[in-house]
Amino acid sequence: MHQQHMDLHAPVDLNKSLDEMSPEERMRAEHQMMVEKHRGHDAMHSEMVIILFVTLLIAQIILVEWKKRHYSSYAFVTLLAMWLIPLIISCSFGWLRFIIIWLVFTCITALVMRRAISKPIQGTTPRLVYKWFYFIYKLSYGLGLVGYLVIMAAFLGMNYLFSQPPNTWMDVGLMFCFYGLYIGVLGRDISEICSDKMAAAIGYYAPQGIPTRHLDQNVCAVCGNLLLVSEKEEGVIENTYKLSCNHVFHEFCIRGWCIVGKKQTCPYCKEKVDLQKMFRNPWEKPHVLYGRLLDWIRWLVAWQPLIFFIVQGINWMLGLE
Repeated sequence: MHQQHMDLHAPVDLNKSLDEMSPEERMRAEHQMMVEKHRGHDAMHSEMVIILFVTLLIAQIILVEWKKRHYSSYAFVTLLAMWLIPLIISCSFGWLRFIIIWLVFTCITALVMRRAISKPIQGTTPRLVYKWFYFIYKLSYGLGLVGYLVIMAAFLGMNYLFSQPPNTWMDVGLMFCFYGLYIGVLGRDISEICSDKMAAAIGYYAPQGIPTRHLDQNVCAVCGNLLLVSEKEEGVIENTYKLSCNHVFHEFCIRGWCIVGKKQTCPYCKEKVDLQKMFRNPWEKPHVLYGRLLDWIRWLVAWQPLIFFIVQGINWMLGLE
């Protein structure tokens, strides 16, 4: 049986309204109006693509030079953009889950930062700062690992064992990975700010490094609280460490000194010791690939939305749609 094909380019009497036309004439009229509406858009789209690539290239050059010449301001603006831009986007789209997680993380971190930059610095501050950011580090690592395992399980088809579509498991895995990387990058960058603010002022007794009173053997030389276990015993919550100068500390206190103080000296007597041999700060000297991943996350979360906003502004000023 011969099937006739409709010629969408056949002429149509445009003096008629769409209601007066037959179904075939209405379809041809709508098609021809759409073609006329988008006439010349190919060239316009080419211009928009060129503007996008040129803007990305110029922005990359500016960001690289800015990071090289004024790293402190670059890091601060990047951190501020990473902190605020996802919140603005989430508020505009009504993503309640992210807004709640962002508020909880921001409130607790703000309290920790307030303790870190307050003067005089309390002896328990290094312990508090380390415990919070170490928890953030472990949490981000765990979220990323769970997200990766969920994505791999979806690739292997394990979702069908639970009668779930693969896109649901992929969405959950990507969500865990995003939260893990986002919180991990923020925690790492904020810990560096706390470190810089506290490095010049941290210390237990006096900035000159001369003890003003005798320190008991069972007292931590950072926070001044009693030690629960000796350095030879395994602690339930934390261990006790003794430096080469024979001064002892709580594990979280001396690790906090390593992270926020960044000093190769004993917090009590200021004797030169190799703290980095004893402890490996999770934020110090990251793996090359991990460092590049963090830079990519900063670019994706902080700078890419701003660059696309600039591109949209340029297209609007040039009348491109």
